[in-house]
Amino acid sequence: MAEQLSPDEKFNLITRNLQEVLGEEKLKQVLQERELKVYWGTATTGKPHVAYFVPMSKIADFLKAGCEVTILFADLHAYLDNMKAPWELLELRVQYYEQVIKAMLESIGVPLDKLKFIKGTDFQLSREYTLDVYRLSSMVTEHDAKKAGAEVVKQVEHPLLSGLLYPGLQALDEEYLKVDAQFGGVDQRKIFTLAEKYLPSLGYAKRSHLMNPMVPGLTGAKMSSSEEESKIDLLDKREDVKKKLKKAFCEPGNIENNGVLSFVKYVLFPLHGEFGIKRDPKWGGDKVYTEFEEVEKDFAQEMIHPGDLKASVEVALNQLLDPIRKKFELPELRKLTNSAYPDPSKTSQYRVTNGGGEDDELVPSRLDIRVGKVISVEKHPDADSLYLEKIDVGEAEPRTVVSGLVAYVSQEDLQDRMVLLLCNLKPQKMRGIESQAMLLCASVDGEPRRVEPLDPPEGSSPGEQVFVEGYETGKPDDKLNPKKKVWEKLQVDLKVSEECVAQWKDKHLMTKLGQITCKTLKGGNIS
Repeated sequence: MAEQLSPDEKFNLITRNLQEVLGEEKLKQVLQERELKVYWGTATTGKPHVAYFVPMSKIADFLKAGCEVTILFADLHAYLDNMKAPWELLELRVQYYEQVIKAMLESIGVPLDKLKFIKGTDFQLSREYTLDVYRLSSMVTEHDAKKAGAEVVKQVEHPLLSGLLYPGLQALDEEYLKVDAQFGGVDQRKIFTLAEKYLPSLGYAKRSHLMNPMVPGLTGAKMSSSEEESKIDLLDKREDVKKKLKKAFCEPGNIENNGVLSFVKYVLFPLHGEFGIKRDPKWGGDKVYTEFEEVEKDFAQEMIHPGDLKASVEVALNQLLDPIRKKFELPELRKLTNSAYPDPSKTSQYRVTNGGGEDDELVPSRLDIRVGKVISVEKHPDADSLYLEKIDVGEAEPRTVVSGLVAYVSQEDLQDRMVLLLCNLKPQKMRGIESQAMLLCASVDGEPRRVEPLDPPEGSSPGEQVFVEGYETGKPDDKLNPKKKVWEKLQVDLKVSEECVAQWKDKHLMTKLGQITCKTLKGGNIS
């Protein structure tokens, strides 16, 4: 398509729906000679939300116009901005952003092979870049640096020096990424003007700047990753999308600060070229709009009810989110999500436990649960109701396990079976033989009582670690202190779901290959 467009048509496509462009003449001059090189950067802080579809749809425009587009995952910026991303989470956040941004682009049909992805610390820690930071800091005043970051960097009473460095680094990125233009929100205008002022002082060219408007959130203010009620997360379930849209600010006839209308204008129309309203025939029936201005006009005149607008946006939004949700059902991406954005109430998972000290919190990551393979099984020599098993858990020697499964599982069914073992209980003698681990099973009481060993995912290997979603990075205790009753207190919340998935407090037990399950015992206890 780009080959068939004139320079003026490319310029119109590049600049449509933008709030402001700095350096228009320079853009037009470049387009007369060659394709434009542009970059968009995102600091890898909070989870991307649906407002990110606004820059994504603009990136689609850039590609249609033949631009060479670079996407920068600004990990160092994320740390400099009042440490919004802790250092130990930077790499995980970058991985999450890369996966979710690529999923968004695929969702709207953008070919990834035409994009270049780069991480900030891949070039921002080089000798040349660091020297330029020092050169720039010798020119930029504290006043200018603070003013430039006022709408982007978190403002606090006693700002850190890191926040003052942030705008200068973003300016230098334009030179080191070798682009003609930087694209961003209008909230970054002061950083863009700082770049235009100071890059020439370093002997570098002044770039053009393309600015999107700031899209209102669901509460009417700017959509923010840190304000849960103002945004819809890309992985929100359909019922959560419905609930958040239902609460969204969308006053009849009011077209100002209307996040629902803005989504139609800046995402749905650029992507689809039309927008359909579904409504009861007595209120005018379904209608397809090919111009946003007509949607806005009808809403302002109250010919479109807020409920009908929200319901129609909900359908279109779920169509965009479904491929992203599906991609993030993969176990490795679920694990990545929980690792990059751990539950803040469970910060103890980052602390190395000492084997059950007074201050250790009661979290499931303290349990050392592993996949094991039964390599031999026989009756206990002194108890017909017990099995004596040798189970490989990836160590030099198999563990000896005594279990009471004789009444529930045959020796043939246990032989060579993949099972789950709790490996950090204190060894216990059972009829004279020390059991070195506990074989975890689901059970349902009744007449008769039913018991089934839990099953790891197909393809599992002995020794693979089992974790609870959200607790992937915790370190198990070396040995659970029996006096603290850690296992007993955690065990009461271990259940089997109605889908036969093992859970702790409704969070799945997983390995890197997928969920822990049992065959038939829905709603069973785990012990």
